[in-house]
Amino acid sequence: MLANLMDCNIFNNTIKDYIIFLLAFIIGFLLVRLFKKILLSKLYHWASKTGNGFLDFSIKTFENKLLPLIYFGVFYLSIQGLTLSSLLIKIINGIGLTLIVIYGVRFCLSFIIYGIEIYLLKKETDPAKKQVLKVISSAIKILAWILALIIILDNLGIKISALVTGLGIGGIAVALAAQVVLGDLFSYFTIYFDRPFETGDMILIGDFRGNVEHIGLKTTRLRSISGEQLICSNTDLTSSRLRNYKRMNNRRSSFQIGVSYQTNYQQLKEIPMLIADIIKAIPDTDFNRAHFTTFGEYSLLFDVVYYVTTSDYSRYMDIQQEINLKIVEEFEKRGIQFTYPTQTLYVNSTTK
Repeated sequence: MLANLMDCNIFNNTIKDYIIFLLAFIIGFLLVRLFKKILLSKLYHWASKTGNGFLDFSIKTFENKLLPLIYFGVFYLSIQGLTLSSLLIKIINGIGLTLIVIYGVRFCLSFIIYGIEIYLLKKETDPAKKQVLKVISSAIKILAWILALIIILDNLGIKISALVTGLGIGGIAVALAAQVVLGDLFSYFTIYFDRPFETGDMILIGDFRGNVEHIGLKTTRLRSISGEQLICSNTDLTSSRLRNYKRMNNRRSSFQIGVSYQTNYQQLKEIPMLIADIIKAIPDTDFNRAHFTTFGEYSLLFDVVYYVTTSDYSRYMDIQQEINLKIVEEFEKRGIQFTYPTQTLYVNSTTK
């Protein structure tokens, strides 16, 4: 009687087949639960002891994003012993593919967004840059889910070639119409990731110089030395030769001094050593050379070269001023005269 009951056929499967399916599913389900309770618990405990944030995040992501997929895998393997209609098999396969794509995308996105938040957002102090990174994260999510939807529809037998072609043509049309805007946008990303300059840097582009006040998605604003605001497109900045004065480790400075031809030999010998002592005594300077170089039209010329070991332009001007004042002071003590354009007229008078 029991054997006959077990062999009773329902929807092309016997009662025995359904019992085997149910037992297989229950055993698989319990094994997954056991795995979650024992192994994952130990991994959580180990992660908390080591203090490894990435390991703890990985375990949680696996539990939330992939473990439900394993439960479906248990169900899928359990029904392999049943004889199902082709329509039902197609439905189950479609559900399985959809779940794999959805949970796979969620799993991958979790690590991508985690990487952006940990290695980029936490290192940025500029709220504008943090907001841009959030926009980038949202764009990545949108693109990933669009790709996932295309994969699902394609594998479900829905013809999407016309849709993809239409999107491609529409995308090209939009790109051509917004070519300038997109160029500035991509240039912004170049500036952000390559970092040729940052907010607060003093830069020179062409004939324009100023401090960077704001780096926007389309334009960058500078404050010039004379006070007006300069607005440059990001494309201009990335396609031009640009000087960043803030990143100078040393600023080279050179100047000339002219003394009169009445300066005696001993004084001329003392001037290079005198200038060297003046520059060496000033902080943030590195003396290079001072030489008597040229017999000028009106003066005896000395070339002086030194380095300022700071990128601060105001400090550089303070140093140059201090050097000039010291030179004037020391020259006055020694009676050394600076020169200026002069002409001497010799008159030869004859008497008859």
